[in-house]
Amino acid sequence: MSTKFDYEYIVIGSGPAGSAAALMLAKSKKRVALIESKFFGGSNLNTRDIPYAVALDFSHAYQKLLSLPEFKNQDPTFSLPSAVSHQLNSVLKINADHQKLYESNNITCLRGSANFLDQNTIAIGKQKLTAINFILATGSQLKTIEISGTDKVSYLTPETALKIRRTPKVAVVVGGGPTGCEIAEYYAELGIKVIILETSSRLLPHEDQEVGDCLTEYFKNELKITVLPNSKVVALEQDNISKRVIFRNAKSEKMVRTDCIVLATGSAPILDYGLENAGVKFNNSGIVVDKYFQTSTKNIYAVGDCLGNDSSTERAEYEGNLVAINLINKTKILPNYKGFIRRIDTFPEVAVIGHSEDDLLKRDRKYNKALIPLSELTASKIYDFNYGFIKLLADKNNRLLGACIVAPNAKLIAAELAIPLRHNLTITEIATTPHFINDYQYALKLAAKKLKS
Repeated sequence: MSTKFDYEYIVIGSGPAGSAAALMLAKSKKRVALIESKFFGGSNLNTRDIPYAVALDFSHAYQKLLSLPEFKNQDPTFSLPSAVSHQLNSVLKINADHQKLYESNNITCLRGSANFLDQNTIAIGKQKLTAINFILATGSQLKTIEISGTDKVSYLTPETALKIRRTPKVAVVVGGGPTGCEIAEYYAELGIKVIILETSSRLLPHEDQEVGDCLTEYFKNELKITVLPNSKVVALEQDNISKRVIFRNAKSEKMVRTDCIVLATGSAPILDYGLENAGVKFNNSGIVVDKYFQTSTKNIYAVGDCLGNDSSTERAEYEGNLVAINLINKTKILPNYKGFIRRIDTFPEVAVIGHSEDDLLKRDRKYNKALIPLSELTASKIYDFNYGFIKLLADKNNRLLGACIVAPNAKLIAAELAIPLRHNLTITEIATTPHFINDYQYALKLAAKKLKS
């Protein structure tokens, strides 16, 4: 390596994509620096995946307890501060392990906000660092939307919503996407009255119609959540009594009072670190890359959420590993996204693998469909749960195109389909594979048999 440069590689962002790339390069004896502006391990570890998993596990268990006939006349209480402390302790344990992992692989860890000066130089405060190559894995942040009053009225975000230590009486969640639904359910399961305001005509507008309809039905019937679609929030206000959310619905302006507001308005890629100084092209959707994750500047690569694609922790980690492998071995392996699962950790869970039905319709692709409601299964009688379904999609040759699952443990059920989808197996292989009869998973077999017949 030329002594002109401080490092062979500088990776900006230590989330799943940046961590994977940095570790892979370091294990190949490359000189690597990893820069993180907030928490090492990224937002998925510190404010998203881990805390949400712990929080939702607790609230789902509490709701399950309350729903049992044996506890019908009981009033079990819980300590919210203790539950929040458990979240934070889980993050701290895993975070410490990540920091040690980077250091044990001789990765230089630098904390601060990076800013490009040119294609080989970045600044962190007054410090300047140079590298032959850069990998951008800067992730995403809350999408800003035009709502007046956000500078005067306090509100929560997906990063802070689960850290409340006192339960409000009423919470308004602005946004009915995946994160908004998870937060709304968490609050409702704790006994908070929840109102969801969603600009689209239904919850989860980027999923198939049945998904949003099913979750809305469960939210309304079991958790008493008020779902208001076609509702655009225009202003936040506050007086001595409460906060107010002003929204437009059916061409009229309405207002709801609350003592807690959560903005779950989606995410946008983080792009404000001098990309133009390095000649890196980007737009409102994210950083522009080719099929090998190379940007318009040949020594700079980008992976993960900053691309603005339909990403996930698993997909971001995969991209980080793949770009590092190609750089180390000077290969050009194309990404293969077959088998990755998009999930929403509500109860029931939502898991989508492969193509959705909406996606196939937009592409004008012909397909066959089989949908099995969970209410048809023995499992629904055993566990007294009748919401959800399993939907399989196949092509004319009976090869699996995709699946949509709304069920308890949906992501584990979907995981069974990763191999047939990735290796182009037919519905016959799924239909003839043994499945537990008294489990929700059995709907996979029934759907496959229905498609095969």
